[in-house]
Amino acid sequence: MSRRAALLLTLPAALVFLGAFLAPALWFVLLSTWRVDLYDIAREPSLANYAQVWTRYGPSMAYTAGVASAVALLTTALGFALAFLIRFRAGRWGPLLLFAVLVTLFGGYLMKIYAWKTILGNEGLLNSALLSAGLVREPVEWLLYSTPAVVVTLVHFALPFAVLPIYASLRGIADAEMDAARDLGASGPTALGTVVLPRAQGGIAAAFTLAFLTTAGDYVTPLLVGGRQNMIGNLIQPQFGAAFNWPLGAAMSLSMLLVAVAVSLLFRVLLGALAARGAGA
Repeated sequence: MSRRAALLLTLPAALVFLGAFLAPALWFVLLSTWRVDLYDIAREPSLANYAQVWTRYGPSMAYTAGVASAVALLTTALGFALAFLIRFRAGRWGPLLLFAVLVTLFGGYLMKIYAWKTILGNEGLLNSALLSAGLVREPVEWLLYSTPAVVVTLVHFALPFAVLPIYASLRGIADAEMDAARDLGASGPTALGTVVLPRAQGGIAAAFTLAFLTTAGDYVTPLLVGGRQNMIGNLIQPQFGAAFNWPLGAAMSLSMLLVAVAVSLLFRVLLGALAARGAGA
């Protein structure tokens, strides 16, 4: 295939990427440098919005990054365990388990949120079980409208998106490689660190990034199960609504995106160092 033919074949995908991703991102960057004057956007470039974001909303971004990191780490750990089980331990039941994971993607986002509200509420399934068992005398109120409720709900939502890339990376590891590691005397944890982790780090990093970005940009879950959670998404949404301050909202969004990219890159560096250490063991 000639180089010209290859360019023509990639042109549709390049146009989609340009129109659906790059152009809106550049527009957001430009918008974030403008300001609002009497409910009208004044096209006067400056960095005042970013200064306001980091001075006024810095604690909210830090809190959001902390919650998103907790969700991403839990989701990645559970996703790796489930993907490893499907690939190496489930045998002929593996495809059925993978299908069960895929089926959960068809469940509505709001349906999962309200399901957890019924589980964690004062009259929900969990509190009813605790009261029936005599473990508590009154409903545990902090189960709902709290940070743990947000974390649990978002882990449930993001888990399938973590399983799929990790499972895809594990499929590249042949059973013979695991058998060879065991024949050479490697224990389970040793084989996991020397064979599995170095080969699966791409899928693990993708799972962490997907879970982190999903959490960092969400505002519905903190609103419905977190109560008055001070996450940045709940502060960005009004800027594009009642406040009509799109430039500030764009600056807040891009600032949080930079934080997400930094955290994801840090995770990749730490994961790469861990994988390199395992491969060299």
